Amino acid sequence: MTSSYILSVTTFIYGLAGFLYIVSLIFQKDLIGKLGTWVSIAGIAGNTTGFALRWIESYQHGYGRVPLSNLYESLVFFALTIAVIYIVIEYQYKNRFIGAFAMPLAFLAIAYASLSPNISDQIRPLLPALKSNWLIAHVVTCFIGYAAFAVAFGISLLYLCINFFNNIKELNSGNTALSSRLEMLDEVTHQLVMLGFLFLTAGIITGAVWANSAWGRYWGWDPKETWSLITWFVYAAMLHFRMMRGWKGKRTAFLSIIGFSAVLFTYFGVNLLLTGLHSYG
Repeated sequence: MTSSYILSVTTFIYGLAGFLYIVSLIFQKDLIGKLGTWVSIAGIAGNTTGFALRWIESYQHGYGRVPLSNLYESLVFFALTIAVIYIVIEYQYKNRFIGAFAMPLAFLAIAYASLSPNISDQIRPLLPALKSNWLIAHVVTCFIGYAAFAVAFGISLLYLCINFFNNIKELNSGNTALSSRLEMLDEVTHQLVMLGFLFLTAGIITGAVWANSAWGRYWGWDPKETWSLITWFVYAAMLHFRMMRGWKGKRTAFLSIIGFSAVLFTYFGVNLLLTGLHSYG
């Protein structure tokens, strides 16, 4: 059984988890939400197994590298980090409705990797510039940041949906007031953005050090570097406005969505559409 097969199966597991969470949200059935949690955990187990097996397969091919160097592998890791961060949030806040907006993101990431005919799952040797321990530090920190932003994006969508359908009085069978639940979602979004901002900052710094060792310069205004900096400024502004101006609620949600849009362009737009040192296309 190959890593690609396991990861393909994991794609459908994540899809099922997202579907169960959505059904649980629509019909407010906690039992279906609990099933979604266990399916999500099964997906994380499959994702981790596939990632580890691909690492082992790279040694069998004689390359011996961490599977983080191409679009397929980075999407697999992205899906894993989204799912793990979401499960931690669910455990911490005892709210499964967030899963209806978070787990579909993990599904879309790994589905694009596994099902797109334009992405190869072949294991290939690293380019000379990528043969550095800074690769692991840079990619891991960036994608933890991206995943935190992704879950914050999902929560922001949930927040805005609740505001739009203001006839919803409660989100679960308990007696928690709607305003209290919205405050919780707003606070979780803020915490995830702070987490993502910390790791994105670390990712930019490690990327600069890696660029210096690979190309002899810390910063070259490559499209990926430029858009990473733009993304950093968007989230920095979001945190600044919250701390200095007290921006909360819908403003935070909209800024979170704008920030994640910048993340998506930094990752997909630059990598696939533009020409640069970081381009996959």
